[in-house]
Formats: sequence, structure tokens, C-alpha cells
Amino acid sequence: MSQEPGPSRQSQSQSQTQSQSHSQSQTQSQPGSSSSSGPTSTSQSSSGSGTLSSVDTVPVTELSSIPEEAVEPELKYWGRIVPLIRGFNVLNCVENQYYFGRDSRCDYCFNDPIVLESPRYRTYSKRHFKIFKDGNLVCLEDLSGNGTWVDDTEVGKGKRIPLNNNSVVSLADPKHKVFMFVDMTEDEQPNFPKEFREKYHVTRKIGSGVCGEVRLAIERETCKKVALKTINKNDFPSIGTATRNAEREIEILKKIDHPCLIKTEDFYQNEDSYYIVLEYIEGGELFSRIKFQKQLKEQIAKLYFFQMLTAVKYLHENGIIHRDLKPENVLLASHDDECLIKITDFNQSKILEQSSLMRTLCGTPTYLAPEVFTAAATGGYTSAVDSWSLGVLLFICLGGYPPFNSEGTVPVREQIISGQYRFIKSQWQSVSSKAKDLVKKLLVVDPAIRLSISDALAHPWLNDSEMRQTAHKLMYPEQPKKPNRAEETADSAVNEPTTEPPRRSKRKAEEGETSAAKKRLRKDAAP
Repeated sequence: MSQEPGPSRQSQSQSQTQSQSHSQSQTQSQPGSSSSSGPTSTSQSSSGSGTLSSVDTVPVTELSSIPEEAVEPELKYWGRIVPLIRGFNVLNCVENQYYFGRDSRCDYCFNDPIVLESPRYRTYSKRHFKIFKDGNLVCLEDLSGNGTWVDDTEVGKGKRIPLNNNSVVSLADPKHKVFMFVDMTEDEQPNFPKEFREKYHVTRKIGSGVCGEVRLAIERETCKKVALKTINKNDFPSIGTATRNAEREIEILKKIDHPCLIKTEDFYQNEDSYYIVLEYIEGGELFSRIKFQKQLKEQIAKLYFFQMLTAVKYLHENGIIHRDLKPENVLLASHDDECLIKITDFNQSKILEQSSLMRTLCGTPTYLAPEVFTAAATGGYTSAVDSWSLGVLLFICLGGYPPFNSEGTVPVREQIISGQYRFIKSQWQSVSSKAKDLVKKLLVVDPAIRLSISDALAHPWLNDSEMRQTAHKLMYPEQPKKPNRAEETADSAVNEPTTEPPRRSKRKAEEGETSAAKKRLRKDAAP
């Protein structure tokens, strides 16, 4: 475990204080002192009952034999260093400065076994950086050879930069985010329920929507990052659509369990708000990646789209229609091209009985199916609306632009109802005919003819064993094999004791993984 020099300084200070207090107590109780002479001292308790406490009847000469409870002074932390990866511990800042690095003389030494076995360990300097307090200003000074970044800004060796509340510190690589600084003088925690505050520390805002905001939070015990979605009840009418949407989203999040759907970690509420704790996804939104790359490589788009289809198929099998599928609601698990995707934001979703129809106009207009606009006249719409939205989403992934937009003279609503869109040659010339065919079959105006989710999964474009194998590994990563007792005995008999740090255990497999539902999911993803 890594040491926390800050707290060790505190311990020394507290020990000295307690030692002085104890010696004073002994001096007062020595024979011949004024406090020890005379008869046994008693005093009446000031309690309303007039009874005496046990201490009140003890001779003063014997008081020194009564163990005093150590009363530690209340420490005022001006800051907290919160780790963002395993192997580093929380540091509560009391002293004016702290040195961080590999050197054992540093106040915060990088010596946890997990850190020592990390390939990044040698990129850390013996004295990598220091954090210090200058009046009301907290600064970081870079002392390293490989660099230190604060909020993606390189500091520069020998230079310093102010730390703000929730500033993120990266070591040796701007993408290697290791610490977050929390300014303890800016405390927003009282706004949250007590039981929530005991388990999580809330940090910066990472998103917002119609029904509330999303903030990054840290689980205090494990330093695990989670996303906290706060839905303010006061923003809703006492009885209204928004309230029902929020409660429905919570109901759906509690119900679903699929590797490509966002998972609920915890749930809290008070008089003012709902607090939904969700798994934190590192790679950001699909929308941002498409915007940055202009358009996705076809093979990557295929990998993402296959995962989306398996997730939506799971939702439909469980009577849930998403109704707001778009790039902003697809999250990426990492910054790698080949990564797991997670569908999120179930605020517009609907739980249906079999063959039910919906008539509500909801969702984002660009991604709405034609029958949503005409629901009042045609009698409603079904889960086929998700197929259309996925068709629009696939079009954007491959082409880099939306099929229906407001740039022309025809309103978006009319474009969608009539199915007017075109493949711009310069954007689609490198896209395969099979991919275009799938787009066309999903963007069919008549929902009765439109490709279903199951049929889309069976489309020739997705008949790609290599892609499916990659998706399967992302969705269902193999758990490390546990040796049986015989293997453990044989190993201990043959091998010498080792000082190698213990290997990090992966997250436990979800319960019920061998259930029928899980088997169906694996079958869908199988090559």
C-alpha cells in the first residue's frame, strides 16, 4: 500500500500533543502537590438528576490512573488528492506542501505493489511534482523529466500552475490521468443525502440534459469513478410528464442488464431530487468521436452498430422501446477505436406490453421515424421506430452527416415522412454496397416493410466472423482462470516463495451469467 506522508506528519504531531498532555497529568498527581493533599474530593454532578458520576467519587490522587480518552484536535483539510486509478490512495492535505514521486523520502511515495508492477512506473520521476499552498492559492510545481499536466495543460519542469477545484493531474502522458485535486473549502456535498455523502465524493460536472445534470463522483472506499445523474424534482410540475419520465427511467435502469447498456450502481432520493449512480464510461460520446473524425471507418462503424443492435434487441425482448437513439446517447468505453459501446439516457423510453402502440411525439426530431409524426392519424407506432433511428445513426457513422437536415428548403419533418435523403458521392464512395443496402432497408418509411432489429442482425453486412469475435470479447471479457486445489498444492511444493506483487483481480462476473437470458445474448454475439 502506498504511504501517505501527510497523515504521518499529523500522527507525529498528535503523538507529541498527547505526550505533553500525559506528562502534565502526571505532574499534577505527584505526591506533595497541592492537588493531592487533603481529603477525598467529591463534587455534585450538574445533571438534572443530581446523581454522581463514578469519576466524581475517585480520590484526586488516583485520577492519574484513569486512562484519559485521547481527544484529537479537529484537523482542517484545505485539499484532498483523489486517485483516479488503482494503486494510489487518498491524501488529505493539512501541511503547506507535499512532494509526490517514487523516492521513499517523498511525502507521497508511489510504492504500492500495483504501481510498482505497472509499465508506467519507470516514467514517474523520483520527485515528480509538488503541491503547495500559498495563501488562498493552491499550486502545482512540475519537478519531473517526463512532464506533468493539469487539466490537459503541460506545466513544464520548474514551472508552476494553479490548481482549481476538480483539477485533474496527468503524469508523463496527458492521457494518463492519475489524480484529482478537490478544494475542501468549496464544499457542495451537503446538498446530497447523508448516506450518499458517506459513500461518494462528488466532483466536476460532465454533462447535462433536459431532466438534470451528470457529475463525476468517486466512491470513497474504492476510489472507483461513477457518474451521478441528478434529477431535480422541483423542476417538474407536481403531476406531469417530466416526473413520469424520470420515474420511468429509474424503473428501466433497475431492470436492464446487458453489456452494451449503461448499468445502475446505486440509487438515492430526498425531498428535492433523485440521484442515480451510473457506471462511468471513459471514452465519451459517439457524437464527439464522429465530429472529430468526420466519419468512422466502415469496420469500426460495423463493430459499434452490431453492439447497438444486440442492445436494442435485448430492450425489445424485455418490452422496452428506447425512442431516442442518437450518437449523443451512445457512449464509448475507451478512446480506442475498437471498444465496447454503451447505450444510455432512457428518459424517453417506454415500457410496453406486447403489441402496444404509442402515440406520444417524443425524441430528437432528426432521428424520429415517419410514423411518430403521423401517429395521431395512423393510430400510433411500435418498436419499429428504434430501427429507423438506428438507420439514421448508421448513416451518420458511415457518411459523416445526417440524412435529414434543415439546410435545404424542405422542412425536416417532410423529408422524414417522405423518406427524402441522398448519398453524397464524395462521402460514400469508399463505403461498401452491403453497408448502403442495410441503411436503405432501415430507412424505409413503411414500418411494416422496414427491417426489424433481428433481421438487421442477420443482414449480410454483419455476417463478419472477425468483427463478431471482436465484439464478443469486448462484451464478454474472459475472467482469469482460478487454479484448483491440486494446482495450488503443486505450485507451492515446486516454486520458491516470491515477492512478486499480487495480480490485479478483474471485476467479478455478473451474477446469473449462465441464465437463459445470458445464453441468448452470447448466442447473438457469437462469431
